[in-house]
Amino acid sequence: MSILDALLYKPFGPVFIKENSDAESFIEKMKALSSKASGKIKEKIEQQISAAESGLYGEKQIAYELRNSGMDMLIMHDLYLEKNGLSAQIDFLVMTRKHVFIIECKNLYGNIEIDDKGNFIRHIGHGKFYRKEGFVSPVSQNERHLNVIKEIRKEYKTNFYTQGVFEKFFPKTYRSIVVLANPKTILNDKKAPDSIRKVVIRADQLVSYIKRIEEEDDLYKSSEKEMHELLDSFIKCSKPCKSDYAKKYEELLNGSKADDSVKQEEVVCESKSSSANKNAADATTEKVCPKCGKLLILRTAKKGDKAGNRFYGCSGFPKCRYIENVDAAHDRKEAL
Repeated sequence: MSILDALLYKPFGPVFIKENSDAESFIEKMKALSSKASGKIKEKIEQQISAAESGLYGEKQIAYELRNSGMDMLIMHDLYLEKNGLSAQIDFLVMTRKHVFIIECKNLYGNIEIDDKGNFIRHIGHGKFYRKEGFVSPVSQNERHLNVIKEIRKEYKTNFYTQGVFEKFFPKTYRSIVVLANPKTILNDKKAPDSIRKVVIRADQLVSYIKRIEEEDDLYKSSEKEMHELLDSFIKCSKPCKSDYAKKYEELLNGSKADDSVKQEEVVCESKSSSANKNAADATTEKVCPKCGKLLILRTAKKGDKAGNRFYGCSGFPKCRYIENVDAAHDRKEAL
């Protein structure tokens, strides 16, 4: 390395510019509401807390990998951007010397298949209780995030030449990564199109993937100062998350005082713009009964020696009587 390179590219290691998440404040609010609730509303609140904690756990796995990468990078966690009527909730924006990586985190249960058309299919259960279901492509989600990034950077290209160079190198400079954070998930992407298979990886592959892309691409290498200037352009378009999902439950609690007749539809997330909402929406559909494949519902024991204890019960009751202790489920999550 030349003296000039040593001055321009002095190592500074991974730096988190924004490390916390909206999901953390969401969980705190929901726990406060749970302490005041009872009946059906309390069960639903506890279910959302568990879902948000599961999603946050996956994001912490990614944060751990980035923090220990040893690479020069600037990292923003849980970034909400708006530009020209477009919006994006980005799990991680990671800026290296040559690239900007947009990372979508998925802490999914079940095994994942990507077919030849790029559809994502989740396989749950086994034997006669086996089932599969499709879900929204996280690759497509990230493509929409990249469109917002592109709109933000366009305004800094002041003439025809710089706009042309920007358009040419955008696909190489700005990269999408979908990270499967659950180590127990098996990914079957043999039939997936190359364009999709190349961007869906596991959490333990993240750092090696970024290093490989950084080495392969012959792009302009930014100084630390230039990296901060580029990041500032995104920070200027960042906004606090508009939606307050916890408010929905607060209104229900104040209005009904845990009326057991409250229907599930009343508490469905109306907006997925915050990571807390997204994690809750993902995870609540993923906790399934290992015996029959139906959803597990968080309940509270009302009678007997275990009165007041929380447990997961199968929604197929009374045909299926499977139950799962909440503490046991938590212990398994911690072991991942």
